Formats: sequence, structure tokens, C-alpha cells
Amino acid sequence: MPLYRYQAVSESGKSIKGVIDADSLLVAKERLRKQQVLVTTILLLQSKEDQISLPKPLLMAFTRELAQLLKAGLPLYESLLTIEEKYRKHRSHPLFLDLCDHLKSGSSFSSALKRYPATFDRIYLSMVQVAEQSGNIGPVFEQLSQLIARQQKLKKQLSSALIYPSFLALFCLFAVCGLLFFVVPSMKEMFEGRALHPITAAVIAVSNAANAHFTLLLVFFSALVLSLVFALRTPRGKVFIYEMSLKLPIAKTLILHSALVRLCRSLSMLLGGGVPLLDALALSRNVVKSPLIETAIASAEKKVAQGERLSAAFKDAALPPLVLRMLALSEETGKMNEAFFHLSEIYEEEMEKHLSQLTTFLQPALLITLGAVVGLVVLSILLPLTDVSSFTS
Repeated sequence: MPLYRYQAVSESGKSIKGVIDADSLLVAKERLRKQQVLVTTILLLQSKEDQISLPKPLLMAFTRELAQLLKAGLPLYESLLTIEEKYRKHRSHPLFLDLCDHLKSGSSFSSALKRYPATFDRIYLSMVQVAEQSGNIGPVFEQLSQLIARQQKLKKQLSSALIYPSFLALFCLFAVCGLLFFVVPSMKEMFEGRALHPITAAVIAVSNAANAHFTLLLVFFSALVLSLVFALRTPRGKVFIYEMSLKLPIAKTLILHSALVRLCRSLSMLLGGGVPLLDALALSRNVVKSPLIETAIASAEKKVAQGERLSAAFKDAALPPLVLRMLALSEETGKMNEAFFHLSEIYEEEMEKHLSQLTTFLQPALLITLGAVVGLVVLSILLPLTDVSSFTS
């Protein structure tokens, strides 16, 4: 239903404001009238709740602040009201207002959060539902804040590891284009009618071909970029790019380890919160972002439902032996959530090591490539100038 933001005056003369959902503006006014308030302003806020969302940093801040307030002993509604007051000037403020409004009207917190699927994923909602049933809501939000913080840290590590190599690669591409399309053509007239060194002749030939087919090259690279963007937006395209990435040695390790970190973290938190194993597997399958691991989890769900142990269900999957050993041991001791927590810590350290190796390898490799290309072009220009015989007719 659409959301309406209103300002009103209570019976005691106090100015109040909030958000209310209703099928129409008239219905919203009627609901507010029954609450015995005088509406001064009411405006349509959104046509759909899921159009309002929290960015990841704000979601992490909201979850952490809510955990801290609950830990300090404040009731849930008072904690939400405190956060709502803090973010009154923020563009996402209507979401906090709506959560407070639904909690005040008697709805459960999990049902209020379900109205915003773009912000609160299924794992978040499941943990809140479990917390409401157990009454252990404070520690659950603390766990959720830690999970989101680690997810953000992982994403930041992956981005920072690829930003500098990507910048160098882009700079290398611009440098090559500048040499082929501007520098070499401007120097070409100096060598007309002279016997050229093979290196000089080859560089000039490449430059001539690139300039002659400039439009074709531009169309080709534009189509390549657009195809890549389109592929990333389709399930089949994602699977194809994923399969191609698995053929690269370092990329394969990074992809597998990042998926394992997501899987183990989510399973550790869900199982520790009291979510049944089958439900935890189904929820974790949505966050691993790896078709290979998702297929393995889906297969394991069927086998576990038939009575097999999780370690046996994962036996045919492309998982490292360490995962299977620790799972088998945890099934004997009954501490599966702790095993998944330790596995997430292990593979996070492994991923950080491989990210460091990747950046250590890519940076000098790109610099050497750029230096070789520039040096080749400079050499092709200097060789005829140092060859005295090339000046004789």
C-alpha cells in the first residue's frame, strides 16, 4: 500500500508527525481521524514500500545502534524512536518512521521489516524472527551488525585490491591509444622515403591500420563493453563469466574463498541463532553469490532432508577437504555453528593472502607492460635517427 507522511496535532495540543499506509488519501485521513488527531498536512510519500531502502553503511549503522540501545536496556520501541529522532533529516527517515508506526500499532518487528525487502534480506528477517521467539533480540542484532560489518569489509577488500590494477590497466590503454593515434602519425612524415628498421616499420604499420579502421575498432570495443554489462545483468551471462573466471588460477581461488566466507558466516550465525539446518542452508544459498556453491547447497539440502549428514551431503561438492573434515568433527561434537565460524575466519585470512598476492603480481606486471609499449614506440622513433645510412638517398 502507498505510504503517507502526515503532520497532526493531538488532543493535548502536541504536534506529532509520522507515516501511515493506506489504500488512498481518504482512507489515510479516516484512519488518522479515528486516532483522534487533527491532521494539518498529509502527503503521498511512496507508491511502494520497497522503493525506500537503506544503503549498506546506513543499514550497518542502524543495526549496530539498535544493538547498543537494546544492550543498554531500552525497550525495542524506545530504541527505534531514538534512532528515528537521530535520522529525521536523512532521506531514509520515512523508513524509520514507518517501523516505529507499525511497532506502535502492535505489529511484530519482523513483519515491519518485511515491508522493505530491498534493505532487509531473508537472513536478516529470519534472525529477527528467531530473536522474537526466543526473546534474545539484543545479542541477535549485535551478531547481525558484526555480519554486515564483515560483509562490508570483504567487499571493500575486493574493491581496493582491484582499483589500482584497474587504474593502471586503463592508463596503459589510454597511453597505447595516444601513441598509436597521435604520436606515431605525427612522426611518420620524418621517415618517408627512408629505409626503416623492422621495428619502426612494424609500429608505423600498426598505427596506420589502427587509424584506417578507427570506426571499426570503436564499434568493436563498445560492443564488447555493452555485451559484458548485459551479460552481468542476466543469469546465463553471470554463469558464463563465472565459469570463465574459474579458469584463471588466482581468480578461481579468490572466488571460491569469498563464497566460502559468505556461506560459513551465514550458517554460523543462523545455526547459532537457533534456525534449523535445512532453513539455514536455504537462506545461505541466497548470499554465497557463486553458482557452483549454490548448486552444491541445493543438492545438499535434498540429501539432508533424506536423512544424510551434512558432511556426507557435501562430499561430492567442489569444497576443500578442510571443510568436510571440520563438518564431520562438528557433527560428532554438536558444535556445528562454531565450526562454521572458525572456517569463515580461516578462509577470510586465506582470501586476504591471495588478494595481497594478486595485487603484488598485477601492479608490476602492468607497469612493465606499459613501460615495454612506450619503450617500443620510443625505440622505433630513435632507431632511424641513429641510423646514418637511412639519411643517404
